Amino acid sequence: MWREARNAAARARLEKSLPAVFPLPVLRHALSRPLVPPTPRLAVESYWRHHILRADRLARALAAASGQPEGWTWRLGTWNPEERRPDKRRRGKAVEDLSEAALAEKGLAFSFRMPPAPFREGPFARGKGHCCICGQPVYRFGWHRDLWGTGTPNRNAAWHAACVTAWKFWIAPADHVKELKRRQGHRCAQSGKRLLKTAEVDHRVPLYRIWREERARPWPELLGYWGLPNLQVVNRAIHADKCAAEAGERASVRRRATEPEAGDPAAGAE
Repeated sequence: MWREARNAAARARLEKSLPAVFPLPVLRHALSRPLVPPTPRLAVESYWRHHILRADRLARALAAASGQPEGWTWRLGTWNPEERRPDKRRRGKAVEDLSEAALAEKGLAFSFRMPPAPFREGPFARGKGHCCICGQPVYRFGWHRDLWGTGTPNRNAAWHAACVTAWKFWIAPADHVKELKRRQGHRCAQSGKRLLKTAEVDHRVPLYRIWREERARPWPELLGYWGLPNLQVVNRAIHADKCAAEAGERASVRRRATEPEAGDPAAGAE
């Protein structure tokens, strides 16, 4: 009884605030939920949360439409604990560094495990009304197309609803293992055997190798290594063996980098 009363009120509020033009698949999804979202924006967000793989494809397509900004290269930020310590002169509040170097660092990820996102970086940000992930304009309710013919983006928005879902998928694919299992027909991507309950999400091409070898690729192509094309679900034993082999490879690369070159007169001096 409580749910029926709540959904009746939510549906009335949703229908009252619906514009004349609204994506029909989103509306159908909203009205079929156990708890109906009461506003158009919440309906859009719910739609993309329940269509993760579709959001992943759309976000990468929007990024391809934007292309790589001129002068951008994939690089990582630096971590300095001193910059995060509070200033006693300002009652414990941290003071933001507004120097040119600090502004250039703003928006940079501190690890290659985060997807590269040029439009989150200060020098390449497109400002209000544009998605900080794909760089395309954001319209009403976080939608990616101007269905209403206004011709101007929503200057209060900085994300597409689809790009929010895609970003969460890219940085934490293990949270969506059920969806990926279903897509693979509940079969291990490596052995072909049935996936067990302990199966884990894995990147086919490890991310450290992307940072080391594929860094110069165009930015929209790089996103595929965090998205669906590079993800697989494998049984835990296979994943453990793969991780061990990758760890051995990384150790071998580090050893070769630190070994002195043959014929170096300084080699073996100490």
